[in-house]
Amino acid sequence: MADTRYTVRLAANFLAGLDSIDRFLQQADAGFAYDDLLGQLRAELIPNLSRFPNMGRRYLDSPPRSVEGLGLLATLPPGAADRLRLILLGDYLVVYVADDHKRTVTLLSIRHHRQLSFDFVRMWGGE
Repeated sequence: MADTRYTVRLAANFLAGLDSIDRFLQQADAGFAYDDLLGQLRAELIPNLSRFPNMGRRYLDSPPRSVEGLGLLATLPPGAADRLRLILLGDYLVVYVADDHKRTVTLLSIRHHRQLSFDFVRMWGGE
């Protein structure tokens, strides 16, 4: 029987997300949690996605409601948004896409659920 596993790749944006999470956790004096996250990625998420690439829920099952989010979806190539998937990994949200033709899964983004998407302090000219 042929191996039906997918190759899991990490996009540059995913790696940038990991760096952001590392800084966020260091500032929260929870640097140990970053090592735990890397362990979960290696031991759980990546092996599971290589075997079950569609295990996450479809991103468009709960599409964004903001004008900005809808605008970003509109910039994707036709059909690309239909392939986006979300999965929760403990305290983290991962966005990925599976390509059945190339037999790849690309991890696109990761974020800790407590990370703000806006830097409010900087917006108001604070520290």
